[in-house]
Amino acid sequence: MSKLAVNGGKKLRTKAFPTWPVHDQREKKALNEVLESGNWWYGEKVKEFEQKFAAYQNAKYGITTTNGTAALEIALIAAGVGAGDEVIVPPYTFVATATAVLKVNAIPVFADIQPDTFNIDPQRIRETIAEKTKAIVPVHFAGLPADMDEITAIADQHHLTVIEDAAHGWGSKWRNRGVGAIGDLGGFSFQMSKNITAGEGGIILTNSEELADTCRSYSNCGRGKDKPWYEHYLLGGNYRMTEFQAAILLAQLTRLDDQVTRRQENARKLDQALSEFPGIEPLKNDPRVPRRSYHLYCFRYLAEQFPGVPRDRFIKALNAEGIPCSGGYPHPLYKNPLFQRKGSGPKFCPLSCPYYGKTADYSQTHCPVTEKICEEAVWLTHNLLLGTEEDMNNIITAIHKIINNIDELR
Repeated sequence: MSKLAVNGGKKLRTKAFPTWPVHDQREKKALNEVLESGNWWYGEKVKEFEQKFAAYQNAKYGITTTNGTAALEIALIAAGVGAGDEVIVPPYTFVATATAVLKVNAIPVFADIQPDTFNIDPQRIRETIAEKTKAIVPVHFAGLPADMDEITAIADQHHLTVIEDAAHGWGSKWRNRGVGAIGDLGGFSFQMSKNITAGEGGIILTNSEELADTCRSYSNCGRGKDKPWYEHYLLGGNYRMTEFQAAILLAQLTRLDDQVTRRQENARKLDQALSEFPGIEPLKNDPRVPRRSYHLYCFRYLAEQFPGVPRDRFIKALNAEGIPCSGGYPHPLYKNPLFQRKGSGPKFCPLSCPYYGKTADYSQTHCPVTEKICEEAVWLTHNLLLGTEEDMNNIITAIHKIINNIDELR
């Protein structure tokens, strides 16, 4: 008789894990305050959240936006990135990291990641820098900070701008500095799946007053600081956050510390147990990271240690045991159809635009570590890490059960 649930055996867990988003009377009270005030638009709640979140991440300035994608686009524009420039990005990230570069008419250039962090590899950055390189966009993937010591040193050496994609990084710190406030600019997301959410929303952080003022102008229809309302100085857009979103985020922020702490404690328990399992490798813990948000808990499934059982079959078996998980990105960004299309003329700008003067052929891009990780990664979402010790034990037991009965999956 089969022991694994995927083959008809008894399912290990039937109880649901904590759901997301988390909310209570704090959100209701804050929303009602805005509703009854009649001030629904870009007012005091937005200012309060910008100040509190910037301080939370150790930044001087915060500029809210409609979403995290807009935050990256505006940050790139404010940094002077434009037509013909190259921007170094990792290929293991959400598409917005690279499309934000395309949106400002620049060219994303992919640098491979580290296998034990899933973050951009500083050595690969060095090898990718060229004459047209203008900026680096490191992603703090799953909430684990990228190596900001090396990245900022490389940027200083080559006079490059660093724009942190901290869309997973609320509360994460590198050497006791909040991510998103270490480089020149940083962008965060508050989309529905994120660890602090208003359904949508984003914010740009910086320690430069000049960059902050430029970002504010671009996000607010190109208006000038302390200038008349109907005077517009930049080709900006309407990327403003509403008072309702800011109210929700202020309430969410009040419980973020406790949630970060719980996720870290549960992740440590998983790390300790899973590191003892053959063929299962949790991501590296870095002593320079005292605080980690854990938007995802990731580990590697080393299929070569389980001949005949590919990663996706393992994931199917783990889901069947009542542990929701996925394999994450099925391929590197550069293998998406968006980056594989070719042509000439305005329709294919910026790749086809004369400002670039080079050929970008992503069909020739090969980042072997990323391609391997797309076959090995297993993702658990952050809401699971808000569970109890029993919940974590269920995850550990389920993985152990599958490994002990791996022959059933061959």
